[in-house]
Amino acid sequence: MLDWTAIAAGAGVGLIVGLTGVGGGSLMTPLLISVFHLDKAVAIGTDLWFAGLTKVSGSVAHHREGHVDYHITKKLLMGSIPATILTMAYMHMEGISKSGDSVLAYALGIALLLTAVTVAFRPLWHKVGIWLERYITRERRPVLTVMCGAVLGVLVSLSSIGAGALGATMILLLYPRLDMKRLVGTDIAHAVPLTIVAGIGHASLGNVHWMLLIELLAGSLPGIWVGAKLTKHLPDTITRFALCACLVVAARKVLLSA
Repeated sequence: MLDWTAIAAGAGVGLIVGLTGVGGGSLMTPLLISVFHLDKAVAIGTDLWFAGLTKVSGSVAHHREGHVDYHITKKLLMGSIPATILTMAYMHMEGISKSGDSVLAYALGIALLLTAVTVAFRPLWHKVGIWLERYITRERRPVLTVMCGAVLGVLVSLSSIGAGALGATMILLLYPRLDMKRLVGTDIAHAVPLTIVAGIGHASLGNVHWMLLIELLAGSLPGIWVGAKLTKHLPDTITRFALCACLVVAARKVLLSA
């Protein structure tokens, strides 16, 4: 029997992703913890696969349109994939103790708050990036890109959050003159291998609820399509405010549970 609550939850998150372009991982992990009562580690592992699989089609579409800057993607992956592997290796060796569960909770809460700030002030990041150009020279940019990838790798492995909104903001700050379509395409192209590698690591620890994942995907795919259609009729300010409010509430619940 299908769990229609899971399908509805997937559709709701997909709708928000379609409306705002972000929020999949940011909302799904707290939802899996609070509504479906999954352990934090299982919620994070399930969400990583949810995020990776839902973004595959988007990555392919952006590739076909020529919207992916593979030079930037390669530099980000040079930092994020090794950082993800090392983080997962540490989790394999140490396991997830009670203290480790608290670390996951704090990482999740902080990532949610960072995402809320990122979404709330999204229109300002371009101006900040232009101002930073005096310090971020062409010579320093590749190293900083790899470092940003490493930060994302650790954060995504611990919380399943960051590959979308935070990744796009980092790219925007480092490459403020990058066309917006290429920024979005590059961010999605980087997020897919990152989330899947982290997802494989969590799956090897038994941290994925596969049946629930299938039900969530069944709801999210049409939800994203409907959200993309509705975004033409809703002001960007309203959708960003609603998403930020959800993220802050979710962060508060997660941090209190820690």
